[in-house]
Amino acid sequence: MILYNKLYTTLHRKRIREIALYSNYPDKIQECVLKKIIKANINTQFCRQYKLSTKTTYKEFASSVPLFEYEQFHSFIKQLFKGEKKLITNDKVIYFAKSSGTTCDKSKYIPLTRNFLKTCHYKGGRDILLFYLLNKPGSKIFEGKTLSLGGKFSEETTISTYKVGDLSAHLIHNLPLWAKLFSTPPKKIALHPEWESKVKLMSNYIKKKNVTAIMGAPSWVIILLKYLLNSTNKNCVAELWPNLELFVHGGMSIKPYINSFNEIIGKPINFMEVFNASEGFFAIQNDLNSNDMLLMLDYNIFYEFIPFEKTTNTINNAISITDIELNKTYSLVITTSSGLWRYILGDTIEFTSLTPPKIIIKGRTKLFINAFGEEVIIENVEKAINEACNKTNSIVKEYTVAPLFSKSKSAGCHQWIFEFERKPPNMEYFMKIIDETLKKLNSDYETKRYKNITLDFPEFVVVKNNTFYEWLKRNNKLGGQNKIPRLCNDRNFADEILKINNEL
Repeated sequence: MILYNKLYTTLHRKRIREIALYSNYPDKIQECVLKKIIKANINTQFCRQYKLSTKTTYKEFASSVPLFEYEQFHSFIKQLFKGEKKLITNDKVIYFAKSSGTTCDKSKYIPLTRNFLKTCHYKGGRDILLFYLLNKPGSKIFEGKTLSLGGKFSEETTISTYKVGDLSAHLIHNLPLWAKLFSTPPKKIALHPEWESKVKLMSNYIKKKNVTAIMGAPSWVIILLKYLLNSTNKNCVAELWPNLELFVHGGMSIKPYINSFNEIIGKPINFMEVFNASEGFFAIQNDLNSNDMLLMLDYNIFYEFIPFEKTTNTINNAISITDIELNKTYSLVITTSSGLWRYILGDTIEFTSLTPPKIIIKGRTKLFINAFGEEVIIENVEKAINEACNKTNSIVKEYTVAPLFSKSKSAGCHQWIFEFERKPPNMEYFMKIIDETLKKLNSDYETKRYKNITLDFPEFVVVKNNTFYEWLKRNNKLGGQNKIPRLCNDRNFADEILKINNEL
């Protein structure tokens, strides 16, 4: 198998040189990417509307084309649904990736083309393997299979001419031959539409396979692995798959789940983070000894960055990669060859290096609590939970945080709703650690907590096992890329969870 590793890296030696070169000249490469995207789509309605030409500079592009959030861009999506051609891209849109993002009640439809799948998402898949082998030349990953946990296709009566579904479903459906040889389970099982039946089918099929790698969202992989262990009477995954060595994760933070994974797997493995979404594939952890990720510059995506001002939660004008600064939070904006133009992704990042450009994910622009002026972001919450879990030897399975208003001595407090894998022996102490950690991490929170005047000590509720899973099930959100809303500024989701908990 070492021969396979050498063969793979030899075949992609040119790619290794490309990445090194591109990473040293990010501004030049991104300038070329923008020109390429505009040139390829010059006769689309969008380019004509905003007077884009092959000579358009970035400055002209930024002044001509407005920034779009999904709500503003949705008018183009509706025209595509009606069969409009050459609207936002010259390439034929044949798929829509359906994503709920972080909202509970509205789906997003992201246009996909075959060319974009090839030059972005599948290119990312090849680069993941390349980076891993460069880090682990003695890997035995080719001796077994890679387990891919996919989503499903949707029954969309209003979009009959397009194939609609989770991005992972589209990727598995169109998987290149080179990837099929090392993937499990087969498409028929991987794309089974009903989640609970899929888990059973997958478990029966994969339990006898030699799985060396896993790819998927942490929350759904955890559920599959637990079912697998229960159905095989194994104590840990290592007993079933002794050659498992890699878990590639993305789409959500692994921090809340890392302790669960370590226990379930039962041996040390490599964790490799990627930054991907329905809208595109953006970054890969190219060094397993560092937590940041290399921003991929040649995936048919042009990047812009909006400085994210924490104090006011507002955004300023976008800038190109030429003007970015280290250790500053940016909201990510993308223009892609599949028809997204100056699209505000909703994710925030921070650059840890400029040459090469390396980033960490900070959170979501809309994923924060600011009910009392406290401006608590998801990164603060995850660090606080990790601190509390480490100090109390506990494991959080799922959680959400919402404001609780009308407290007698203050404006209100935060209500934390937990579902535990392993509950701490003293919940009051657990919450005290969270509260103190948030004060250290967030000056706004610390100010609002001063003498409990504006914000009281947080309350907590520990719900029954599988309460969050039941919410996903009732809302037809099992599997795929659906996520639990972690931070909310109203009580809608929290009250639904508490209601389900009372019914169980």
